[in-house]
Amino acid sequence: MIFDRLSLKGKTAIVSGAGGGGIGTATSLILAEAGANIVAIDIQADRVNDTEAKVKAMGRDCLGIVADIREKAEVERAMGQSVKKFGAVHCLANVAGGMQPGQWGPLETYGDDTFDQVISLNLRYVFLISQAVAKQMIEKGISGSIASVASVSGIAGAPYHGPYGAAKAGLMALTRTMAVEWGYYGIRVNALAPGAVKTPRAMAGNTVDLDERAKGIIPIGRACQPDEIAAGLLFLLSPMASAVSGHTLVVDGGATAKFSLSGQASRYAPQGQVREAPRP
Repeated sequence: MIFDRLSLKGKTAIVSGAGGGGIGTATSLILAEAGANIVAIDIQADRVNDTEAKVKAMGRDCLGIVADIREKAEVERAMGQSVKKFGAVHCLANVAGGMQPGQWGPLETYGDDTFDQVISLNLRYVFLISQAVAKQMIEKGISGSIASVASVSGIAGAPYHGPYGAAKAGLMALTRTMAVEWGYYGIRVNALAPGAVKTPRAMAGNTVDLDERAKGIIPIGRACQPDEIAAGLLFLLSPMASAVSGHTLVVDGGATAKFSLSGQASRYAPQGQVREAPRP
């Protein structure tokens, strides 16, 4: 059956950045629905507790761990607890990351400390936890899978959030290298690059209607939902994607596929064959 190829029954999946009601929570729930036991890691206890309770309410086992995975010692502690609880880790979903409001700004005045903080939260931890999980997979002979959330900001320019774009571009490059090096052991490594996503953090204090603004920017006419990003991560982690490795799956409603000079397209196309997108 086709659904068997999406099954993670009997597997254990770590989800970093598992709380907050956004992509991390949605990923924890969809992986649990696919049959996996979940290790929910987040830096805030209330977020961990919320996700743990939701997973257990589905009838799946869940280990909640409060940890700052930007620190190697914290990553090693989390890995130790995960293996002690479930015996092995088969899948890793790296969802943690993002930008804080005070971290946006022009590069000519951007602070080096803030630059380092953004890189650490969006790239360095991915290296640390992926390395720890891969070592365990190699030692136990597990043909596992790793999928990390990148961003379309790492594909095109990232005005006023330059270090974030650089980190996500680095994440995608690191993903390709991990896929090449660890493929020998049967480990698949992929990334997923979302566009605009209606997460609680994105909506908090936002006076702009993201869907209304999206009508003139995103071909499908709306922002993505967290569970749509989680669905892509499930695919990449599951046996359905058994031959997919070193790939970045873009889930952005077609935004990056849009001709960047679309307003000029009518000059070169036969009359009536180009439909301009509505302006926000």
